[in-house]
Parts: sequence; structure tokens; C-alpha cells
Amino acid sequence: MVDLYLATAASDALRAALAARFTLHEGDPPTTARAIVGGGQMRLDAAMLGRLPALEIVAINGVGYDGLDLDALRARGVRVTTTPDVLTEDVADLAIGLMLAVFRRIAANDAAVRSGGWAVPLGRRASGRRVGIFGLGKIGMAIAERAAPFAGELLYTARSRKPVDWRYLPDIAALAEASDVLILAAPGGAATDRIVNADVLARLGTEGVLVNVARGSLVDEVALIAALQRGTIAGAGLDVFAEEPHVPEALRMLDQVVLAPHQGSATVETRAAMAALVVANLDAHFAGKDLPTPLL
Repeated sequence: MVDLYLATAASDALRAALAARFTLHEGDPPTTARAIVGGGQMRLDAAMLGRLPALEIVAINGVGYDGLDLDALRARGVRVTTTPDVLTEDVADLAIGLMLAVFRRIAANDAAVRSGGWAVPLGRRASGRRVGIFGLGKIGMAIAERAAPFAGELLYTARSRKPVDWRYLPDIAALAEASDVLILAAPGGAATDRIVNADVLARLGTEGVLVNVARGSLVDEVALIAALQRGTIAGAGLDVFAEEPHVPEALRMLDQVVLAPHQGSATVETRAAMAALVVANLDAHFAGKDLPTPLL
């Protein structure tokens, strides 16, 4: 059987499907590995690639690939696949859920009631807000469509202007300044690394809320903690973090912050669809057929 390196945790169903087709390896990748299955946070640079002379395909169980050296993979002729589209709706749902949870203090109020309390601070109205979305790809578009019915105004920043009626802003600083809620839905990578810095947070303002369902690398976490502690912004809803699974204690101590353990795609339905797509890409590759969702 073909040697496959499983570089990340996998569901029982995905593991079983892979084990039926491949010899699975975990821990250190064997030099004989012809395939790798990893998550969106997986790192694969030129040095590691050099230690895998037999590698033919990397199947990412997710949509993120900023940890991959695509130039090195392309030069070697290694195929890369992701699982696009199947997780779009769930990530968009979570973005809206985090926004509502911050404004209406849902997590903090739940904790108060569970501990025997009842009197809690007032929340704030979520409807009628100016909602700015950074990154208007498929996920960003799905977020915008959900926000549109109750947003006061929709704004966005993307690589280029899109054929939509929402207001376009040329950069994230301008977007933050014009928004009450800044939702991050852009890819990670060098171009967006810590793009949400102290200046952007200051522009979002004391009534502003940050929501991140993209990558933790987009946010300067030290600047974010300082902004939340000082009241530079009003709150944040975070599904991703700079050094996952580590979440800074300072964030965990703030009740105006709603935290999730990278759960954007974490529904039974979507994880099953993602696993099926990973397997379909691998099956197609080793059968010499076209890949369902190729990145490279």
C-alpha cells in the first residue's frame, strides 16, 4: 500500500477511510511518503520537502494553505488540494454568531447564570451597525449576505472592487474607520500578516467590535489585547489565534471577548463533506484522474 503521512488530527471516519487505502504514518514523516494529509495550519517548507523525495500530493483538510511553500511544491511537481466551498456556509454562520454574541454578551451572560447570578450589564444593539468585511471571497460574500438584512450598511475591502452594491474601501485602515464591526475573512500569508495592528484597532474605535474567522496571523495579538484592556475597542469574537491551540490568558480573562477553538467548519455535516473531498482527491490522484479540487 502507498505510504501516507497524516500530519494532523483526523476524525475517526477520515482516519478509517485513509487506513483502508494507505499505510498511515504519524509523528515524523517517512521518506517513502507519497501523500500527506494535513490541516489548514500545516507547515511544509522547502527543507521538509527535501526530506520527502517520494511525495506526490498534499491533501489539505481545509481551505488554508499559508503554511505551504507553494513555489517549492510547484517546482517539484507536487500536487496540492484543499476542500473549498463545503465549509463556506458554516464559517459564515459562526462569524455572525460571534458578532451577535459579543454585542449581546451571550457567553458572559451564560457564565453568570450558570454561576447563580442574574443581574448582568446591558448588552448593545447588533442591528443597524456598519459591518465591514475584510476579504470578499466566497466566505466573505456568505458573511455579507447573512449580515445584509440587519446591517445599517455593508462595506468591504478586497484585492479588487467586486460587482456588488456594498461600499468598497481601498484598505483595511479605511475599512476599520468606517465600520462598527470589522469581520476578517481574508487568507493568511505574508500580505496579511498582523495587518490588524494598533492603528487599525484605533480606527475601529471605542464602540467597535473585531470578529476573526480567518487566521490568527492577521491580527497583532499583543496590540489586540492592549486595545481590549484599554477600551480602544469594545470587544472581539475570535475563532482563531496566533499560536493555536495557545490562547493568551489575557484574552481568556476579558468578558467582552467571545472565544472559540477554531470551530468555523466544525459541524458534523461539513467535517464529513471535507473528509469525503480529501479522500476523493487522493483517490483521483492515484487513479491518474483529474483532481476534484486542485490548488496546484
